[in-house]
This record gives sequence, C-alpha cells and structure tokens, in this order.
Amino acid sequence: MSDSPILEVRDLKMHFPVKEGIFLRTNKFNRAVDGVSLSIQPGETLGLVGESGCGKSTLGRCITRLYQPTAGSISFEGQDITHLKGKALMPFRQHIQMIFQDPMESLNARHTVADIIEEPFIVQNIGDRISRKKQVKKLLEIVGLPARSASRYPFEFSGGQRQRIGIARSIALNPKLVICDEPVSALDVSIQSQILNLLIDLQKEFKLSYLFIAHDLAVVKHISDRIAIMYLGKVAESATGETVYHNPQHPYTRSLISAIPVPDPHRVVERQVISGDVPSPIDPPSGCRFHPRCPQVTDMCKHKPPQLRSVDDGHLVSCHSDM
Repeated sequence: MSDSPILEVRDLKMHFPVKEGIFLRTNKFNRAVDGVSLSIQPGETLGLVGESGCGKSTLGRCITRLYQPTAGSISFEGQDITHLKGKALMPFRQHIQMIFQDPMESLNARHTVADIIEEPFIVQNIGDRISRKKQVKKLLEIVGLPARSASRYPFEFSGGQRQRIGIARSIALNPKLVICDEPVSALDVSIQSQILNLLIDLQKEFKLSYLFIAHDLAVVKHISDRIAIMYLGKVAESATGETVYHNPQHPYTRSLISAIPVPDPHRVVERQVISGDVPSPIDPPSGCRFHPRCPQVTDMCKHKPPQLRSVDDGHLVSCHSDM
C-alpha cells in the first residue's frame, strides 16, 4: 500500500439544526458527527462500526459530499474537497461512489436496470448511447447478473439481486473509493456472504478502497483490514482487525466483541453487557460520552473529554483508562 492515504478526514463535524417552538428557532443541534478523524490507504478496507444512531452513515454521506460538513476537512488524494461545489466537485464524484443500505429505496422503480446503470455515464458525459449500452451489459455480468436483466425493473429482482445492481452502478465509472453504507444489513444471511465475496473480488479486480459501514462486527471482520469503532459521533477505538478482535482496549469495544455469537455450544463466553441506552446526540454527556454506561468510569471521565491516543503501533484509543 502507498504511504499517502487516498482519503483523509480531519476533525469532521456534522451538526443538524433542531428547530423548536412556534417560530421554529434553532436553539439546539443534533451533533451526529462531532470531531471524527480517519484515513484510508489505496486498496484498503476500513470498517466503521457502531450502534444505530452513532453517526456512521452521516459520516459516509459527508465524505461523498451528499452533506456539506459543519466543520473539519475531507481530503481525497491530497486535495481538499470539503468546500468544492458544482462543476469543481464533478470530477471527484466520479472517483468516490456509494452503495446504499436499502437496494430498493436507492433504485428508481420507474427506470429499467439499463437506465439506472447508464445514468452515471450520462451525468459525467462519458461515451455515446451505443458504448454505454455495451458497458451496462458488461457491468451486469461483472456483478453476476445476466445481460438480459438490463430491460427489467428493480421490483422484478430479489433483495440480493437489487444490491448487485446497486454495486454495478457504483463501479460504473471506475471509482477509486466506494462508501459501503451497510450494504448487507437488509439481506438474508445466506445472501450476505455472496455480496461480501463479490465486494472482495471487485476490490481485487479494480483496486478499490472501501469504507465499509456496518453495525455487525462479525461481518466487518470478514472484509476489513482496519476497524474504527464509533460511539455517539466520535471514534472510540481504531486498529487493525486482528488487534480490535484480540486486544480491544476501549470498554465499548470489549462489549461489542463479547456480543458476537460463537458457533460452539460448549464454549462459554463472558458477556460484557452495557447498561442503559445511548444518550441523545442533541444533548450528549459531558466529558467522555460513554461514561454514563461505562463499567470503568472515574471522575475524570465525567468532566474531561478523552483524546485519541496511541497505545501501540497504529492502535488508537479514546479512553482515560491507564493514563
């Protein structure tokens, strides 16, 4: 892998205004993403894990510039794209694509598969009608669907087949980075492994980099080189997949790891159950955001926000423990 990251996010924030009262005044903000920093190397898969509502999908949409971040920076191949708009942003849209969670919602039900996959070429003004039709058929075959599927509509396919169509659309323009926003969570377990293996094969063939967003650590383990754990808008821990699974340092990460089902009825696993619910991102706790649910909480945790610190080579943890 190259020493220069293909994607570098620094202190990224996405705060949504919360309007209240008769006059709909903005007095509060939903701090969905509140100071996230991460990087992805060329050809690497970074798994982003966390509970529902932690801000991981919002982060993905900020990176693809579907949302305009409130603060922070996004650099792609060394160029800051945080504030690019219109025509200046178009070339980067070709290189950064997204696979959405619900394949039915992300595909236009009124368009044929050919229209859906051809649209990126039309938007970027690439090729003529004949060459685009040939490319559509080629892309369908790459993702494991017959070329004759081009004339059909999304509702005629199963969930797994629709996700293959979404994947074909995402790789149509030969992107360098693909944001995978929980691409298998809406699929049957038997289909999930097929889609994951397809993504792995495509990564090898097209030299893709992935940001793989999920809430299932077992799924992320199968595909990721490195893993970042998010909690309430911030990164709690980041390391290689092996380190996260075998040497987790953050109490939240340990709890997530202990919750992974073990396919052995004779093996006893000690569960580290987290009490309470995830606090609201509109009014997050002071200090460490995990402290109301943490079994190792101290007075420092309640008042001082922890910073990501290195505990080993490439292993970062946001925790006051052992400081």
